Amino acid sequence: MARPLRLEYAGALYHITARGNARQDIFLDDEDRRRFLGVLERVVARCHLVLHAYSLMSNHFHLLVEAPEANLSTAMR
Repeated sequence: MARPLRLEYAGALYHITARGNARQDIFLDDEDRRRFLGVLERVVARCHLVLHAYSLMSNHFHLLVEAPEANLSTAMR
């Protein structure tokens, strides 16, 4: 069964999280974290998002993102 579509509207705040399969690590070292943050920085700038907070753990991450233009699905691609 597919997940329901995410509701998007201008100015919405989203808590985004992702976890490794079977709780495996997704960041192996600090260089992995720097690369992830570099990609995140480019996506935030390109899609005009506001990143309010983030937390990078070894096997998952959390983001608190505001989408002023209701374009989170574009950013997630």
